[in-house]
Amino acid sequence: MNKRELVEAVCTQLETTKTAAEETVNVVLKAVQEGVQSDGQVSIAGFGTWNLRQRAARTGRNPQTGAPMDIKASTSVGFKPAKAWKDSLN
Repeated sequence: MNKRELVEAVCTQLETTKTAAEETVNVVLKAVQEGVQSDGQVSIAGFGTWNLRQRAARTGRNPQTGAPMDIKASTSVGFKPAKAWKDSLN
């Protein structure tokens, strides 16, 4: 499912216009982004948790030449689904 399909699903479920559904999806996604950025974590019961993840600096290899190269430390976002959701998949 991509964003357009998500907007269509929201539009159908809420029986609203595509414009209103897209605005709703955008507001929710922006709130998750801002929550992770400000609090370091956003948790939705029964769905899952987004959190900041730190990657340490490390030495890697250039795939074309095989030469060692330094990879800088970085911050990323991870998602862990709720136990109930994971259990429903198995």
